[in-house]
Amino acid sequence: MSTYPCINIHLDTITQNTQHMVSACRAQGISPAGVTKLACATPDVGQAILNGGIQLLADSRIRNLRKIRHLDAQTLLLRLPALSEISEVVKYADISLNSEMATLDALSAEALKQHKTHQVILMHDLGDLREGGFYEEETLALARKAVALPGIELVGLGSNLACYGGVEPTSDNQNQLIALARQIESTFNITLKYISGASSAGLPLMFSGKLPQGINQLRLGASLLMGIGLNDDPIPETRQDTFDLTAEIVEIKIKPSVPVNSTALDAFGNKPDFIDRGLRRRAICAVGKQDVDISQISPKDPNIIVIGGSSDHLILDINDCEPDYQVGSLIDFDLSYGGVLQCMTSEYITKRFI
Repeated sequence: MSTYPCINIHLDTITQNTQHMVSACRAQGISPAGVTKLACATPDVGQAILNGGIQLLADSRIRNLRKIRHLDAQTLLLRLPALSEISEVVKYADISLNSEMATLDALSAEALKQHKTHQVILMHDLGDLREGGFYEEETLALARKAVALPGIELVGLGSNLACYGGVEPTSDNQNQLIALARQIESTFNITLKYISGASSAGLPLMFSGKLPQGINQLRLGASLLMGIGLNDDPIPETRQDTFDLTAEIVEIKIKPSVPVNSTALDAFGNKPDFIDRGLRRRAICAVGKQDVDISQISPKDPNIIVIGGSSDHLILDINDCEPDYQVGSLIDFDLSYGGVLQCMTSEYITKRFI
């Protein structure tokens, strides 16, 4: 297997970020869940999060939870369970987020079959219009169902914000969630373990001291793994250099800046535009759009210009670079959140844990 391209994963930095976030959360009565989906739940990253003080690992995909099931932590399925995967949900997830009656019925039957008690957090839509009942009556009916079914235990109420509709967590919508949770508790004479307000998007509210008391869980991924929160803004006292990409140069040539008689669409159906800079020294790296959207990467050498690429080739302008790059030289890139996710997902990019 080729060593390059590779994504470098700095585990100690992830642990340090997690320690800071756990301390900040606990000061406000919050026990965060550590979301591993950005790193495709690689066990090394899961353990780095646990080393930082997290006790609950969460992911959107059962295949990912299966990878980390041996770690000393509870597991939470973030994406609503599909009926076709109920058996694996009960097997690999201690807790799941839910919004459908039929799914609760299936979880109940499967939990009894596996001689388990499966915990559920019901999702309520606070206006972002992704998962969960939009009306309180819907969520209360779902709670009534969850309480009555054998084999499952209603342990929480949650909501997703800022992932689809761009609705920020606010004191008002978080108080709405708390009020509904208290109504569920009083109506059904239970105590909910989790009131799960938001993802890392809820951190600005928490750091400003405006997150209402009663929210006791935030589902944190980007803040732990990349030190970023709402709008990808850096979180103070965390580091953002947890992931970077290294690619190898496979060709260096001096060529014109503009293709000769360019009339066709590129391989992705786009009509490319070019800036005429004259003859330039250009490098090709062995990584392409099949691995990562090149708009999601930026060279650490500020003098490198990303010109473009195809499925398997990244084309760079290295004309103004001081290092004497040669064929075989390595180029390092910073990555956005989307870039990290794509690189971690690509089977063609080596994962190197540091």
